[in-house]
Amino acid sequence: MSDDFNMSMRKFLKQVGVTSQQAIEKAMRDGGDTAGQTFQAKMVLTIDGLDVEHIVTGEIQGQSEA
Repeated sequence: MSDDFNMSMRKFLKQVGVTSQQAIEKAMRDGGDTAGQTFQAKMVLTIDGLDVEHIVTGEIQGQSEA
């Protein structure tokens, strides 16, 4: 794979990771005391023109208000 491809992919994945973490943290803050709760999460990646749909699922544990 080319350096340009690797750089653009890493930049995109970094943006996904950072903005997703920010969105999750905001949702937890806005949700109040979520301690003891487990939330089902799903991330869907689609790439137009390449017929790609990749789904990642997991769990996120709640937190107590600080």
